[in-house]
Amino acid sequence: MKLSVREIEEKDIPMLMAYWFTSAPEYLIGMGVEISKMPQKEAFKEMLLQQIATPLKDKKAYAIIWECNDQAVGHCNINNITFGEEAHMHLHLWNKEKRQKGMGTIFIEKSLPLFFENYELKRLYCEPYAENLAPNKALEKVGFTFEKRYRTVPGSINFEQEVNQWLLTKKHLKVK
Repeated sequence: MKLSVREIEEKDIPMLMAYWFTSAPEYLIGMGVEISKMPQKEAFKEMLLQQIATPLKDKKAYAIIWECNDQAVGHCNINNITFGEEAHMHLHLWNKEKRQKGMGTIFIEKSLPLFFENYELKRLYCEPYAENLAPNKALEKVGFTFEKRYRTVPGSINFEQEVNQWLLTKKHLKVK
């Protein structure tokens, strides 16, 4: 099984849209998504097209596609980017058959150098829904440090929830 990562391309948009707009509501809620806050499909597509077209240093979000045997199976992105300082990371394996098999950990490890190098980051945060165990376990495995658990609305499509804040500094980045 060959696992690889690459930057998002326009050809990935239909798969990203399918993930967000055809996933079962229970799955989205399990990630902390407030269904009523989801953007309209066309607005989402336009946001992705704009993200792809924007120069690296000007991006508000930067996405990496995860591939298994050259087939896209998920994505990882950063937002809240302060170039040369910090960003926040989000993790998504699209197909339930691929989840909880250790792939996410490998994909995260392969994505981290791109985030740190391309944005000259000193710190990378990830704040998954505290009740979503898989990403919390994966973050610990790849070297993130648990900072705190707190209640917040972590993003524009989320409900108020408990999140676990994880931190990885450039100093602690393990490159394989």
